[in-house]
Amino acid sequence: MQEENKKNTLKDYFSLGPVFSYFFRKKDPNRKSNFNLKVMHGINKISIITFLLGVLFIIGRALLR
Repeated sequence: MQEENKKNTLKDYFSLGPVFSYFFRKKDPNRKSNFNLKVMHGINKISIITFLLGVLFIIGRALLR
């Protein structure tokens, strides 16, 4: 019940810990892996990198104006 009353701070919204942990986590030896799963995670990583580069580009353009 206390978690419902907890207010999110600005630090919570801009926390990049989960993003970086997605790239640098260890493989789970108990999890079965197949080609489709590997390709899906590869595409997700490319998408995250592309999004972050786009955000940096937009911020850079806004600062140079």
